[in-house]
Amino acid sequence: MPTSVASGARTDGPGTPMNGDIVAVPVRHPWRWVGAGVVLVLLALLLWAFSQASIDWTVPPKYFFQQQVLKGMGNTLLISVLAQVVGVALGILVAVMRQSDNWVTRGVSEFYIWLFRGTPVLVQLMIWYNLSLVFPTIPGTGIAMNAVMTPFTAALLGLGINEGAYMAEIVRSGIQSVDKGQIEAASALGMSRTHTMRRIVLPQAMRVIIPPTGNEFINMLKTSSLAYSIQYLELLQAAVRIYSNTLQVIEMLLTVSAWYLILTTVFSIAQYYLERYFNRSDQESGRDGGPLAAVKRNLKFGRQE
Repeated sequence: MPTSVASGARTDGPGTPMNGDIVAVPVRHPWRWVGAGVVLVLLALLLWAFSQASIDWTVPPKYFFQQQVLKGMGNTLLISVLAQVVGVALGILVAVMRQSDNWVTRGVSEFYIWLFRGTPVLVQLMIWYNLSLVFPTIPGTGIAMNAVMTPFTAALLGLGINEGAYMAEIVRSGIQSVDKGQIEAASALGMSRTHTMRRIVLPQAMRVIIPPTGNEFINMLKTSSLAYSIQYLELLQAAVRIYSNTLQVIEMLLTVSAWYLILTTVFSIAQYYLERYFNRSDQESGRDGGPLAAVKRNLKFGRQE
């Protein structure tokens, strides 16, 4: 902590400096308070602007627990969880394929990552939803594609496969974080490549994989709103259907935004504890008392770190 130095004048008493002792005085930071004041003023102005806007503030509470909104919230959770599961499974598979010595397997995995990271999620959703233009029936079955490719299926495939490309890079970084010496030692012990990956590499790579995976899931909660474009009834689609009749656009968008914030907050806390679990060996004893303790620590005025 930076300090200024001054000479003390007190002469006795336990814990009091003697003549000639150096007394450390914390450096004052008045501009920090000025900056905080400016931020608070701007925030107050923003709130005042919203309070004076042509917004009917009775609408968000009225529709907050409306049946269609709740159904949309449930569908958002469902598609987010399932798409993340698909993404994680694909990510692990593609990351392992990318480590292969077979150039075909490695090339296919790199092509997959390149293709799905390089195209917008909205475009992918639209292509899956209109796949019947390419395949009117499922090849070899005679079943109409439109009978299978429902908005839910298209959203699950679009979001899950796109997520798999990002998860593949996250898993790859986790695998590469493991010391290669351990892999060589496992090989020297006669363990197969698959056994080494399952018992040695992946358990250690989880510490690197888990935090960004949690972040990806929280991002998925919001990205799932793109599924409204293919008529999947998630939160945003529920708001669109309601404000199409009531014309209360901003009010309904604020309503579903509040639900997104609640979901994000809940899963952010879950992510915190998940990361804490996988990093428990690095935690300082008694230092980390949970997210509320972290908030309290950061709210201490005059904190000098």
